[in-house]
Amino acid sequence: MHTVVMTKGVPDFREGQVSFDEDGHLERGKTPTVMNPNDKHALRAAFQTKVRNGGHVSLMSMGPPGYKEVLQEGMRDVYADDLYLLSDREMGAADTWATAMTVATGLQNLDDQPDLVFAGFKTADGETGHTGPQTCWCLDWPMITHVVSLDIDEDAGTVRAKRLVDGDISEIETVEAPMPCFIVADPEFEPTYRKASHRLNHKDLRDETQERAEEYEDYLTVWDHEDLNLDPDYIGLDGSPTIVSGVDPIPKAPSEREATIIEADDSEALVPILDELTPYAVGD
Repeated sequence: MHTVVMTKGVPDFREGQVSFDEDGHLERGKTPTVMNPNDKHALRAAFQTKVRNGGHVSLMSMGPPGYKEVLQEGMRDVYADDLYLLSDREMGAADTWATAMTVATGLQNLDDQPDLVFAGFKTADGETGHTGPQTCWCLDWPMITHVVSLDIDEDAGTVRAKRLVDGDISEIETVEAPMPCFIVADPEFEPTYRKASHRLNHKDLRDETQERAEEYEDYLTVWDHEDLNLDPDYIGLDGSPTIVSGVDPIPKAPSEREATIIEADDSEALVPILDELTPYAVGD
């Protein structure tokens, strides 16, 4: 069983204002970046298949060299056996379509073709939710979206999943699809480990991946457009039909909250604070 998880770096808005160039493109190399939060749901879903069914989990991203640390974050915080970064200047400033074409080619370039590819619901910056489905379209695979739980039947070569209907938590349907298959994990996805052996395996694998993340570059493969035999005219900015008409930078919010500082040994000052907070603690 080989599963691959697609991920992307997104601006870490906690660090303040992100950087844009004069054409309105996000300058990712100059912007503090973290792993897209929704992709961690996808990675947890893939990790569940590893714990329950064994196999191999790869984490793949397309972006600047700094995305190595995004991949390391995924390996450390959730799980990955190995990492793949698709990166060079020709891939820069790609829209979702050019990104999907590049990532689909990266998936096809793997020595061991995946049984399942996981993607997050949407990214925290673009929020289009396009890249996963477009990559699936390039591969011509079946796809299940808004997945909240799944089970793998390796003998039958199928995946059975529960998904939200129209993204609505109040309505859930069960669907089945043959592998290879594309899975878009919903933020409501919660991994389940019913057996004690699964829980023990989960703990052991988490310890292993955290240790592996310390030397993550030993498990990292970097491919450029030549490695993937991609025509620069069809990837990156040149291959992107989307036109950015404008963007509004998001400034760091000012800190306007007032704070009362009380020393721990000042019991008299603590009395009115405790009197004020006690009703909330008891639910009044």
